[in-house]
Amino acid sequence: MVDHQQLLDALSKVNDPELNRNIVELGMVRDLAITPSGNVSFTMALTIPGCPMKTQMERDAKAALTALHGVKSVTITFGAMTDEERKKIFANGNPVLPKLNSFNNVKRVIAVMSGKGGVGKSSVTAMLAVALARDCNKVGILDADITGPSIPRLFGLHSGGLRKSENGLLPAVTGQGIRVISSNLLVANEDDAVIWRGPMIAGMIQQFWRDVLWGKLDVLLVDLPPGTSDAALTVMQSLPVNGVVLVTSPQQLAGMVVKKASAMLKQLNVPVLAVVENMSFFACPKCGEVHELFGPSHLDELMQATGAEVQVRLPIDPELTKLSDTGRIAEYESGNFALLEAVVKTLN
Repeated sequence: MVDHQQLLDALSKVNDPELNRNIVELGMVRDLAITPSGNVSFTMALTIPGCPMKTQMERDAKAALTALHGVKSVTITFGAMTDEERKKIFANGNPVLPKLNSFNNVKRVIAVMSGKGGVGKSSVTAMLAVALARDCNKVGILDADITGPSIPRLFGLHSGGLRKSENGLLPAVTGQGIRVISSNLLVANEDDAVIWRGPMIAGMIQQFWRDVLWGKLDVLLVDLPPGTSDAALTVMQSLPVNGVVLVTSPQQLAGMVVKKASAMLKQLNVPVLAVVENMSFFACPKCGEVHELFGPSHLDELMQATGAEVQVRLPIDPELTKLSDTGRIAEYESGNFALLEAVVKTLN
C-alpha cells in the first residue's frame, strides 16, 4: 500500500504555475489521506479564492497520484489560505519573483489595467509612456495582452524582426527611445492570431520580464488584458509591481467591472495609483461646449472605492484616433498626465 510520504513526494512534483513552486512546499496540501482500498483525498488550499490555475493544479495532482501503484481514485476539495499563511509566501506583500536578467535594472513597474475591454487601456499606456519619455525618463512597455496586442500598432512598430543575442531578446525601440516587447512583434504578420491557453500566456509574460534585455529603465509599464484572470494574476504575482493605473469609461457597467479589478488588487496588496476615465467627454471644436456622450462621470465614486488619490479625465479626441491608427501616437499632445507622472516618480 502507498504510504503518506510517497503521496507527498508525488504531489511535490506539482507546481503552482503562477508562483513556480510546488504545492507541498507552498503548504497547499491539507488533510492528505488514503483508504485501504486506494482512495486518496486531500484539500488544496489556494492562495486566493477562485484562483484561475486551480483546474490545472487539480489535473496535475490527480495525474501524479494515480500514477502511483495502488492508488485507485483521487478526490480533491478546495479551500483558501488565511491572510497569515499568504504573508509567509508573499514576503512584504510580494511573491518570490522570477530572476531578472543581470543586464537589467528596472526601478519601477506600473501595471495599466481595466475591468473590461474597449476603454482605451493600451492608448493610455502608450500616452503615459510618451509623457514619461518626454520628461527624460527611460521607459519600457511590456505588452502583456498576449492574444490581443495593440502597443506595436500604436507606435508603428512592425511585426517580426526582433533580434536575439546570447544574453536575451532585444526589445523594439520607438522613435522616442521607448523599449517595447509584444507578442505581435514575434509573429510574421500582425494579423496572425496567438491561440494559447492560460498557462502558456503566463509563461510568455514571465519570459518577457526575465529574458528581454530591458537595460536600465526608470519605469516599465505593463499593458494588461481586460479582466482579472490568468494574465493579470501572473503579472501581480510574478513581477515587482509598485502600483496600478485603472482605466475606465463613464458607463456604469465599466465602473462596476473596475471595482472588481480593484477588489482583486486589494486581495494582492497592490495599490491603485490613479483612475483614468477615458472618453469622459467631447468638447465641440466650434463652440467649445462639453458633451458627456457616455453619460455623467463616475470618477468620484470610483476614487472612493479604489482608494486612489489621482484622477484623470480624458476627452474623446478624433486626432488621437487618427494618430493611433497610423502608428503616430507619440505625436499626440496632452497635458493630462502631469499628476500621474508625479505619482510614478515618487515610487521607490
